[in-house]
Amino acid sequence: MFNSLSDRLTATFKNLRGKGRLSEADVDATIREIRRALLDADVALPVVRAFTGRIRERALSEEVSGALNPGQQVVKIVNDELVAILGGQTRRLTFAKRPPTVIMLAGLQGAGKTTLAGKLAHWLKSEGHRPMLVAADLQRPNAVNQLQIVGERAGAVVYAPEPGNGVGDPIQVATDSIEVAKSKLHDVVIVDTAGRLGIDEELMQQAADIRSAVNPDEVLFVIDAMIGQDAVKTAEAFLEGVDFTGVVLSKLDGDSRGGAALSVAEVTGKPIMFASTGESMQDFEQFHPDRMADRILDMGDILTLIEQAEKNFDEKQTEKLKKKVEAGEDFDLNDFLTQMAGLKKMGSMKKMLGMMPGMSQYKDQLENFDEREVDRVEAIVRSMTPHERTNPKILNGSRRARIAKGAGTTVTAVNQLMERFTQAQKMMRQMTRGGGMPGMPGGGMPQMPGMGGMPGGAGNRKKKAVGKKKGRKGGQSGNPAKRAQEAQALADKKSGKTKDPVGSAFGGVDLGKDEEFDPANLPKGFGGIFPGGKK
Repeated sequence: MFNSLSDRLTATFKNLRGKGRLSEADVDATIREIRRALLDADVALPVVRAFTGRIRERALSEEVSGALNPGQQVVKIVNDELVAILGGQTRRLTFAKRPPTVIMLAGLQGAGKTTLAGKLAHWLKSEGHRPMLVAADLQRPNAVNQLQIVGERAGAVVYAPEPGNGVGDPIQVATDSIEVAKSKLHDVVIVDTAGRLGIDEELMQQAADIRSAVNPDEVLFVIDAMIGQDAVKTAEAFLEGVDFTGVVLSKLDGDSRGGAALSVAEVTGKPIMFASTGESMQDFEQFHPDRMADRILDMGDILTLIEQAEKNFDEKQTEKLKKKVEAGEDFDLNDFLTQMAGLKKMGSMKKMLGMMPGMSQYKDQLENFDEREVDRVEAIVRSMTPHERTNPKILNGSRRARIAKGAGTTVTAVNQLMERFTQAQKMMRQMTRGGGMPGMPGGGMPQMPGMGGMPGGAGNRKKKAVGKKKGRKGGQSGNPAKRAQEAQALADKKSGKTKDPVGSAFGGVDLGKDEEFDPANLPKGFGGIFPGGKK
């Protein structure tokens, strides 16, 4: 999401680096590029004018002219204004003092209201609530049946007394649902209303009548993030007709521009509260303006990553593994499977990698990343016996051949996995000595298989050429003291006393003084722990 806008803004700010002072011409050139980027992203023209006007005023003020690094100060100003244009502060749901809390969904047909109703119910369940979905869209063909299927996927009860397809009174259904929710102890009621292919009086009147009948605590306007310039017109019409309290962006994952997000909150004055970012029920998140602004400027979203890790990793398993490693024991492939299960619960690996700072330069690699590699790695580990998972050192050639056959892969893939796993064990020891547990809530960033310290995995190492220098004998230093140090280092390496390089637990890049990272060598699939990456 926001790929085009993020790329344009990042390229614009590169021109400001290293400048000790910004002239008015520099500021004007930067504002011009920002304006073009916003217009290309389908942001409404009035919003673009107001946004760039505020940035220009602040960029020419004393806060930039007196700054030690004017370029970074301009980036900070743009970040502040992006946060403001996206709503300023995180707006959370308002719950009724006496349950049930009634949430009404409104929007055009095709905006994704029904699917989003299920995602909202799934999210509320994860927060400890007991939501009930109400099928009040009785006009669209099979809308009731669709909501029942979505409700089943979300694990939520669906109230659907009418068959729909033009049969039934949606106002009566919405009214009766409140009493049903009270009797069955549901603390949240989500009313899915009818949509139309365009704005019309009948739609608005029906939505207004339902609102008057149920007196909802929240009215959420669901808008397709790909709607572009029409977002403002549609939002203003619904604001006048229904008077919604918040906005939900759907299909944000399929939009490379994201103009709706930057237009709706500014024009209507209503906050964006949630965003749908994918196909599955888990691809739904609370909208944080400050975090979204960081994503647009390619600064990442570490807080969301940590929150997802804390929610999906089992605390007991985390503590058990921490004690195990602190006691000097290596984590084994059973522990690795536990981590893999937590990562899969966190959702799309692409989405998680995209939340890392500076990932825009690896956009092509992210696009080529195959989510099924996670399942392939898990298949290899599950093809091992319990004894082999506990003692991976016993995996000889014949065992690896059997494992590869059982997992439907090659011995090379098994060898690559075990090589990365050995690195993971070493990293786990180092992280434990440093006071942090990789991949665990509260102990640093979650370790993503194949992600490493940065995309590319261990395949991104590029040794600098080291030739024989004049005055050396056989490649050794001509200085006797240095020769003694080199001999000692070689002896330590052979005896296994050499400290392991600090990199990612799963095939990260070691940027020691004799190595350098070359982005051109990034392999498809990131190399990492997954089989098939470049070696």
